[in-house]
Amino acid sequence: MVNLVRNISEPSIQKSHQRFWYQDSDQHQQTYEQPLNERMRTFLRLEFLYSQMLANTDIEEQWATRNAITNLLEIMAVLMRGDVRNEILKEVDRLLELFSHYQNIPSVDSERLDVLNTNLMTKRNNLQNIGSHYLNSLKNSEFLSTIKHRAIIPGGTCEFDMPEYGHWLRQPYKRRQKDLFHWISTIKPICETSSEILLIIRNSTEKMDKVAKEGMYQHTNKQNQQNQILRISLEDGGNLFPEISGNQQRFTIRFLEWSTTDNRAMQSAKDVKFKISIC
Repeated sequence: MVNLVRNISEPSIQKSHQRFWYQDSDQHQQTYEQPLNERMRTFLRLEFLYSQMLANTDIEEQWATRNAITNLLEIMAVLMRGDVRNEILKEVDRLLELFSHYQNIPSVDSERLDVLNTNLMTKRNNLQNIGSHYLNSLKNSEFLSTIKHRAIIPGGTCEFDMPEYGHWLRQPYKRRQKDLFHWISTIKPICETSSEILLIIRNSTEKMDKVAKEGMYQHTNKQNQQNQILRISLEDGGNLFPEISGNQQRFTIRFLEWSTTDNRAMQSAKDVKFKISIC
């Protein structure tokens, strides 16, 4: 786990207007991820939606603003399914405790360790400061609630159904962006901390070269090994993709050959070389 500290000296994370999304350092490979527990599944969903929302917020067209609102409502739905804030705090505490064990190990980059500790402590404080009722301002917004209830109807947010929403979408881009940033600020501590956690976990393990015999690879983890994310890397430009099933104890990877949307992908009959990270 020393790699958890040493490999993040130059994290592959892009930031723009508080945007966070992971980008693999090897631009010639496609990386696929599979969560191995429910906590990571939630964090990956948040990252997926948060990245889209911030990207849409930066685009001036009304359609992008509509998409940003849809992303915001989906994030709210994810956060209301359980105590996600508490789950993030638990994971932050787990990582901080892990880092404390490496403080006196000579091979560990102490400066990088201090940076990681400081970042996580700052984000932990931000999470504690927003409190457990942080979503109330969004849930109590009549404007957002109306859109939420109409959005479940196909075409339900048309301008003739929601004239106020249509009027807001016609406002100057800077005004719409200001409102979006106001709403985003409510969930920002949650989404940014989960993205930081994912970045650390992704960098905790180096890739290993493996071969899937006739397109299939099976793996059993060591007992009591608490793995959280499985990452599969393939050479870019190929027609293969992995189908992953399993849990923290064992998993199976089938590499399927894709041709067109009219034909079902089939398991490859060839041996497939790939890289794997069990994080």
